[in-house]
Amino acid sequence: MLVAEGIYKNYGELKILQGVDISVKEGEIVSIVGSSGAGKTTLLQILGTLDKPDKGKISINGTDLLSLSGNKMAAFRNSQIGFIFQFHQLLPEFNAYENVMLPALILGLSKKEASEQAKNLLSKIGLESRFNHRPSELSGGEQQRIAVCRSLINKPKVIFADEPSGNLDTKNARELHELFFNLRDEFKQTFVIVTHNEELAKMADRSLSMRDGKFI
Repeated sequence: MLVAEGIYKNYGELKILQGVDISVKEGEIVSIVGSSGAGKTTLLQILGTLDKPDKGKISINGTDLLSLSGNKMAAFRNSQIGFIFQFHQLLPEFNAYENVMLPALILGLSKKEASEQAKNLLSKIGLESRFNHRPSELSGGEQQRIAVCRSLINKPKVIFADEPSGNLDTKNARELHELFFNLRDEFKQTFVIVTHNEELAKMADRSLSMRDGKFI
């Protein structure tokens, strides 16, 4: 599903990634752990096409990502990649299902289709009573589950999650972790998760450790 080879990234004199290789199978959940500054988030952003490497190769489902540019890159990102961030990044002026449906509207679905899909996803995770609530009216755990639905709506090939439970209490973090595995079982979803949460890291199919810009 995902193959990256020889990924290098520097910011000026600061060396961030130093020849990273990673491959992830379809339906696999892989966690990436390591101390702050190890390069985990930079790697995730590069794999998710939010940043470009100085050197290396990346493919998702057979598509050479570094050959894409402009509108083609944006279209691929929207249709094939999902993102979950530590801070949910929900738009405060929109309610739950409107936040979830936005990527589908960008993809070209009608408002009716996007709305139906968004409500179906929210219902699957027990938030049918929260359709019309705005983020400020929801708990942290509810907001993050809405962000998960948003990442899923276009049925992406892979979801990249950056410290997804880092802003949650223990109970909500555990529920979120269980949700990832339930989604994998139901949708055969592939996850690459950067985390400091040891429990989540151990639950993954594989846990990779980074230090000084490399896997160890």
